[in-house]
Amino acid sequence: MHSQSKVELIGRAFVVWRRGRGVPLRCPVWRACEARVTAQQTGACAGPEEHLAPEHGPQPLGLYFGFLNWFSGMDEDTGLRSHRRDRKERKEKERRDRERGDRGGDRAADRGDRDQRGERDHHRERENVRDRERMRERDKGRDRDRERSDKRKNIPDSRNKDDAQKMDEEEEKKERKMKKEPLSLEEMVARKRAEEEALSRPKFLSKEERAAEALKRRQEQVEVVKRRQDEERKTRDCMYQEGRRDLEQALRQEDPRERDRHRRDREPRENKEDVEVERKKQLERDAVNERYLGIVKKKKRIRRLNDRKFVFDWDAGEDTSVDYNELYINKHLVHFFGRGHFGGLDLKEQKKVQSKFYGNYIEHRRTQADKDQEVIRLKKEQKREDKKKWDDRHWSEKEVEQMTERDWRIFREDYNIAIKGGRIPNPIRAWSESNIKKDILDIIAAAGYTEPTPIQRQAITIGLQNRDIIGVAETGSGKTLAFLIPLLEWIQSLPKIARLEDADQGPYALVMAPTRELAQQIEEETTKFGGPLGIRTVAVIGGLSREEQGMKLRMGCEIVIATPGRLVDVLENRYLVLNQCTYVVFDEADKMIDMGFEPDVQKILKFMPVTNEKPDNDDAEDEDKLLANFLSKHKFRQTVMFTATMPPAVERMARQYLRRPAYVYIGAIGKPVERVEQVAFMVSEQEKRKKLLDILKRGIVPPVLIFVNQKKGADVLARGLEKLGHNATTLHGGKGQEQREHALANLKSGAKDILVATDVAGRGIDIKDVSLVVNYDMAKNIEDYTHRIGRTGRAGKHGKAISFLTKDDSHLFYELKLLMLSSPVSSCPPELANHHEAQHKPGTVMTKKRREEKIFA
Repeated sequence: MHSQSKVELIGRAFVVWRRGRGVPLRCPVWRACEARVTAQQTGACAGPEEHLAPEHGPQPLGLYFGFLNWFSGMDEDTGLRSHRRDRKERKEKERRDRERGDRGGDRAADRGDRDQRGERDHHRERENVRDRERMRERDKGRDRDRERSDKRKNIPDSRNKDDAQKMDEEEEKKERKMKKEPLSLEEMVARKRAEEEALSRPKFLSKEERAAEALKRRQEQVEVVKRRQDEERKTRDCMYQEGRRDLEQALRQEDPRERDRHRRDREPRENKEDVEVERKKQLERDAVNERYLGIVKKKKRIRRLNDRKFVFDWDAGEDTSVDYNELYINKHLVHFFGRGHFGGLDLKEQKKVQSKFYGNYIEHRRTQADKDQEVIRLKKEQKREDKKKWDDRHWSEKEVEQMTERDWRIFREDYNIAIKGGRIPNPIRAWSESNIKKDILDIIAAAGYTEPTPIQRQAITIGLQNRDIIGVAETGSGKTLAFLIPLLEWIQSLPKIARLEDADQGPYALVMAPTRELAQQIEEETTKFGGPLGIRTVAVIGGLSREEQGMKLRMGCEIVIATPGRLVDVLENRYLVLNQCTYVVFDEADKMIDMGFEPDVQKILKFMPVTNEKPDNDDAEDEDKLLANFLSKHKFRQTVMFTATMPPAVERMARQYLRRPAYVYIGAIGKPVERVEQVAFMVSEQEKRKKLLDILKRGIVPPVLIFVNQKKGADVLARGLEKLGHNATTLHGGKGQEQREHALANLKSGAKDILVATDVAGRGIDIKDVSLVVNYDMAKNIEDYTHRIGRTGRAGKHGKAISFLTKDDSHLFYELKLLMLSSPVSSCPPELANHHEAQHKPGTVMTKKRREEKIFA
């Protein structure tokens, strides 16, 4: 009984456990165990051998425990995989993930930890859902077991096991139907979440998988490249075939032999016998002509390009070599007459007689009307040439009234004058051509100033129009006289009595300089020019007695020259007023700003009246309106500023106090025009000729100037260029005046393309549109070089200058390098830039820096 109750208890627990787990009824072990339990419950004490399958053995208790051990490893869904195996696989997977995370670094490890935590959370949630589902199924199974037990109790004992079998089959069908029910919402959500997390979780590939992926990508790339190359090759072949067909068709259309072949194909073919007979007849005719007439010429053989056999037969006319031997070029003729010449003929006399005969013959045939018409034509041509020659004169050969706009541009370029700022008057060519009063001109002549400087040429004419000026020029370029002459001209126009009466109102002009020495220098110049005219000048500078300077100011003066610091002191102490000051000059304005005098300058300008300021509109550039009150005390205020550079502070002050100023830029003396491109070649004396010919073969635009240093060299070079087919002429000091003028006229008119000249042509001549200047021989000094290359790039056009440098020109390398580096359109060649003679100025001693030395005691 004890064993039976134990078996019964195990069987009942097994039934409950089976229904909770949802084990299928098809299992034979389960059917035997269930039949055993049912039989015990109903009182049918049948042996285990009656219900168990023979392959499972006769021991029911062992079967129960074996079945329990076997079924405890089955999955609730499939019945094939155990939870123990799942846990083992999960642990193995977690171990592999940790290993991959360790290999991937800290970030991969962190990511792996997060993934493991997320997987554990998800697994825990899935287990909770499954537990709830098991509890629900367990409750349902208990209800079904209770119903089944009730039904079986109602079945009589006489029923056999067939009825029980049928009931089991019906239960199995019901359970199948229940199994076919759709999943619950929680299961669907959990399954979907698991799938999303599985997709989002990074997949770590092994080394073999990565190698396979790389090989696959490489194969795809190779296939793409091969496919593209095949397509390009097909396209190229198609284009080549089409082009070849078009070319062959065009050649067939243009080839005369091909046309003749087509014509021969269209014409009826001749018989070979007829051709042979015609050839023999032609040979007979040629033999007769050669015997009696001697006019048969040998047909010159034309050598084809693809003919490999060299032809030794050539005519004398095919000789392209040039013999530079004077004896063979200019063959000497015997100075005999009559029979003394070859064949008894005098060639010169024969040519003279022949030309005279034809001249008389043509003269005899011409009518009087033709002669008159020829005379008129020659006069017109001569008049046109004279006019052209007259118009092409240099500006120095013309009067002021004959100067054109082009002449004025060339004039400014010759003196390196650049201007901007609206309508600016023409510069002064000479003191005698200016509109300055005679008294001032006499003082200028007495001072020894024969010609005006570039800044004086342009600034004086602008100042005489009462316009504001900004002059950019270096110290010592004649700026003092540039602003002093317009000032003296205006003061001289005022009545002397009015000047004496208004002496207490202050000076008419104020000149400010940054240093005492410069102010004293300006005072000396002003006294020298204004003293004879009765114009008084006072210098207000530091280092002298302020009371003494104040006494001179109270006595009256027309011009005050001061430094900004002392002038502010004098104005604040009422030693000076500026009630009638209408002329202000800032000399060396950039230096004045650098020394910190900008606040003092602004304070000084506040002491000046504002009623005489110019309007800031187009009237400030109108000459008529500016000159309307120029010769009176109430003229517009005129501000002149001279500076060497234009820093922002100077520009700011100019915008504040100047009205529509005229800008005058004066280039440094000896600086070449910036529109000329300078090129230099380091060659030897023997390579000069070859280099020049290479330059001329590239193509030139006439006229071209070639400079040499010797007269003989000019003649030899010109003759050599003439023999090579170039149209050249010479100009040097060994030629007469008529020959010089003729050479220049030929170059200007276009009869000659190249002029080979010495430094005679380097100064003063004006040839239009010179495209190229070649220094075949380098100039002796840098000033001559500047004048040479200044022949091109004139009148606003661009030009090019090429120089051949040898080792004998090393004394110019340094200055030439500086000129080329300062040019915006030129580049210095490395041979010149790195030459040891171009590293320092000639005559200077370069001391090498001593390297670190070790002294051993």
